[in-house]
Amino acid sequence: MARHCIDAGSDSEVLEGASCAFGVFDGLHRGHRFLIDEAIVTAVGSGGRSAAITFSKDPDEVFARPGFKRLMTDEERLAALEASGVDELVVLPATSELFSMQPAEFLDRFFGQSAPAHLHVGEDFRFGANASGTVQDIFEWASANAPDMHVHAHPLLIADGKPITATRIRELLQAGQVEQANELLGHPYSFAGVVQSGYGRGHEMGVATANVNLAPEDRVLEEGVYAGRALVEGQMHPAAICIGKSPTFQPEIDVAAEVHILDFDGDLLGKQIRVIPAKYLRPNIKFSNTDDLIAQITADIEAVRNLP
Repeated sequence: MARHCIDAGSDSEVLEGASCAFGVFDGLHRGHRFLIDEAIVTAVGSGGRSAAITFSKDPDEVFARPGFKRLMTDEERLAALEASGVDELVVLPATSELFSMQPAEFLDRFFGQSAPAHLHVGEDFRFGANASGTVQDIFEWASANAPDMHVHAHPLLIADGKPITATRIRELLQAGQVEQANELLGHPYSFAGVVQSGYGRGHEMGVATANVNLAPEDRVLEEGVYAGRALVEGQMHPAAICIGKSPTFQPEIDVAAEVHILDFDGDLLGKQIRVIPAKYLRPNIKFSNTDDLIAQITADIEAVRNLP
């Protein structure tokens, strides 16, 4: 597997004769997997290489869209695509210049010299200035400039009567509906971060927590307490996860996640852990005294132990 960064036609020969799936692929959900699998199928049928084409950053991130959220960091997304089974990963530079191109200019720049044999996109795929480019623009460009390029526009996968989209999955997570979101993703939602020092109140109560901060765009999950797991130094552990501020202690302090890792007694400060929330348990509550808080935390830990 090789990662190719293509700008102004450089290294674009990797696309020639390839079978490609094209998209942003935030979350690499079931719909994205379908596109990639279709690209692999046509690659096998044509005897060419399979490839995923994406951007180095989400277009909404480049333009700093208000309220922008993502299911994966850019590097997580690219790494997941590299592990998706394609032969090549082609990364286009996510710049305001690129996203301001007219559709025909965009297609000329990246496919004009080395057109793929097959290009797989969702039927709602948009590109170019103000997302003005449509699948029809790709069909017309291919007809005029690359008649041997087969464009495959696929209907979106449907689950429970609605299309599977990254937006839909983000909305589920923002409502705390992790299990439903995971069904659409086809894999567990997770996030990773470096453990930072906290105030030690959890340790004083016998429930030490690993404090993980996140960039605003990575804070997708609804605030509250979750049962889940934490991946620590290659080992998976059950974990109670509190997302958001603590209403009982320092409600003004902004910590993205406090993770109590069950039956773990190591020093994680400065180390990266991956957090996998699996089930929403309750909202964050302000307790009138420490005893009530400890009793609730004990119940939360029991719920974590009972997680399938």
